[in-house]
Amino acid sequence: MARRTLLATGTVGAGLAGATLAAPAADALPHPTAVRRTPFRHGVASGDPLPHAVVLWTRVTPTDAATPGSGRGPRVTVRWEVATDRRFRHVVRRGDFTTGPSRDHTVKVDARGLEPATWYHYRFHLDGATSRVGRTRTAPAERSTPRHLRFGVVSCANWQAGWFSAYRGLAARDDLHAVVHLGDYVYEYGPGEYGYGQSDEDIRTHEPRHEMVSLADYRQRHAQYKTDPDLQDLHAKYAWIVTWDDHEVADNQWKGGAVNHTPGKGDGGEGSYTKRRARAHRAYDEWMPARLDGTARLGDGDRLFRRLRFGQLAELSMLDLRTYRDQQVETTPTPVPSPDPAVSDPDRTITGRRQLDWLKTSLDRHGPQWKIIGNPVMIAPVNFGALPADVRDAVHQVTGETPGPADGAPYNTDQWDGYTDDRRELLQHVRDHQVKDALFITGDIHSGWAAELPFDPATYTGEGPADDSAGVEFVCSSVTSNNLKDITGTPPRTSSVAVEESIKANNRHIKYLDFDSHGFSVLDVTAKRAQMDWFVIEDRADRKTPITWSVSWRTEAGTGRITPVDKPLGGAS
Repeated sequence: MARRTLLATGTVGAGLAGATLAAPAADALPHPTAVRRTPFRHGVASGDPLPHAVVLWTRVTPTDAATPGSGRGPRVTVRWEVATDRRFRHVVRRGDFTTGPSRDHTVKVDARGLEPATWYHYRFHLDGATSRVGRTRTAPAERSTPRHLRFGVVSCANWQAGWFSAYRGLAARDDLHAVVHLGDYVYEYGPGEYGYGQSDEDIRTHEPRHEMVSLADYRQRHAQYKTDPDLQDLHAKYAWIVTWDDHEVADNQWKGGAVNHTPGKGDGGEGSYTKRRARAHRAYDEWMPARLDGTARLGDGDRLFRRLRFGQLAELSMLDLRTYRDQQVETTPTPVPSPDPAVSDPDRTITGRRQLDWLKTSLDRHGPQWKIIGNPVMIAPVNFGALPADVRDAVHQVTGETPGPADGAPYNTDQWDGYTDDRRELLQHVRDHQVKDALFITGDIHSGWAAELPFDPATYTGEGPADDSAGVEFVCSSVTSNNLKDITGTPPRTSSVAVEESIKANNRHIKYLDFDSHGFSVLDVTAKRAQMDWFVIEDRADRKTPITWSVSWRTEAGTGRITPVDKPLGGAS
């Protein structure tokens, strides 16, 4: 069942123009209830940094009637500037961008002609008003050898489930190069459908006040999220590199539908799924600082899988694991439950043929050293083992997808576990081509994981030759979306611990698992190692909740193995 269904039934208790490190502007926009009458009500953002270019974004409200999704308001021309200093005494690029209701008054500029590995400041002007100042950083030159790269890593930020304190924590840091968002940037649900904890409370209420289906709905929801002050601060401080998971359209989506989509008209029908997805993708393209044509160009489109190179140190390949996948399998209801054999059907795919071939090219032993994969759903195989039924249902709610058997077979067939032939082909490619330093960073499942990627899980001990492992996977926890303790209603680090230990005992390649925490991660990469630090927040319902370091894991170059580390790297200045 979908997450929403589990909660509702009580099964579980709960036109385009061609644009470093300083603190964000002191005049950060306030909470939406006190927004000043400025045309720049949704902040500024940048993304997809290249050595000589970066995407710049804002949204203008030229008249009070020109609200997001309204289709109202005049066409206007917005001026943009890029400078090497915060006071804009040294402007290096500027231009004009005309926008209007046809693109929801969003502004999206590909600022080119910039220098590699350089911090820039940018701003926008309209009718005598000036936006807040944003800052961004270009990627290193292709043949350069950066000393290190450091990314904030986040996923699963549900407005109704709490405050975006994880974004606040990242925005307070002065040591990142960019932020990687691995999906579920917005959620489609209406009020009361998917909120905070066992009671499904709405800490904040979604707008529009129903599930988003129309283009206007998706535009309004994106607009609402971008009024959050912590989100605005983080967008203004760092370039973002994003991909979508399912909730940007609808829960558990696949290429022909979604669990949370009712086709047809009348009697609760939500119309054509492909039209709904097209609307969602259009709004995402308008409202996110990303290139959606799959290349270094900025243009209209919906191909989100793409590569960004950071000198000779790393290449980041961002995946789209929703648009091209086949429908998820169901569990066969026999006395001894087992997943549908179709999980291993070579004709079924999670990536689509074109994207899988593209990904195999990314995982080549030539090119940059670290092959980082921005992976919306977990690739490491997971055998949940035999768990109590009530705990098993809660685990399903956290991982979010199709329930599987209770006898130790893979549970989450929405992950790569439901499309094992694609995973087998990809890992075999890694082995055949002797690829080293493959690193998957993953979101989706509202929990923190660190795992190795065995070629053969059945025989994996974690103590054999290094070629037993194809690489490693680090999974970040959710910003706000419910995890195991939230759904069971138990105190943190109590009943979940036994579940975690059971999973690790059944999966020797999984070294770390935290089903209880929300927050963000920081990935730091050097030529010698890659390290992920997990930071956690205390209470999503408390806007000022404390943020603390939890654990760190690292992989040494060339090993395909992970080890714990006793302290994080860097921190806020």
